[in-house]
Amino acid sequence: MTELSFLHRFEPGTLPGRPPVLLLHGTGGDETDLLPLGRTVAPGSALLSPRGKVLEHGMPRFFRRLAEGVFDEADVRRRADELADFVAEARAAYGLEAPLALGFSNGANIAAATLLLRPEALAGAVLIRAMVPLAEPPAAGLAGKPVLLLSGSTDPLVPAANADRLADMLGSAGAEVAHRTLPVGHGLSQGDVTLAAKWFGQR
Repeated sequence: MTELSFLHRFEPGTLPGRPPVLLLHGTGGDETDLLPLGRTVAPGSALLSPRGKVLEHGMPRFFRRLAEGVFDEADVRRRADELADFVAEARAAYGLEAPLALGFSNGANIAAATLLLRPEALAGAVLIRAMVPLAEPPAAGLAGKPVLLLSGSTDPLVPAANADRLADMLGSAGAEVAHRTLPVGHGLSQGDVTLAAKWFGQR
């Protein structure tokens, strides 16, 4: 495996023309966590899966939080820059176009932050159980970038109003946002897999 700034796994694409996918795990996951999901929802795509560098009680994450649902926004900004720089490194190392992100929970939040702070890094994103990563993000240019936001109606961690605010924030920046709320909690569901697979199939 090529040594880059993040520990990661890379699986080359098997179908020409399929967009590469950046897999971003949730708290406690690692670089292998979402590979099966990536293969399922985006068959044939190259998969790039980094491990978050922040440890919370020994569990990898992509940025620090001060409490449940309370983010260290200075760290969010720094880590989003770090992730965008890694994507640029990986694109050069593996010959990739800008990837579509597939993030779950903490991984979805860093993907949303990266879209808002470094929009050139990502071609779009599927954000599963994401919430607003920055109270006052800079004006971002996301014109034409597709985003699928998947929320859970009984999610104890992400209030519905917060998810709605994120959808509005991304839409106001020009992204083409589809926001779906499933009758589930915070965990990944079959409904998420089905909707994500359909979304990737249209890219």
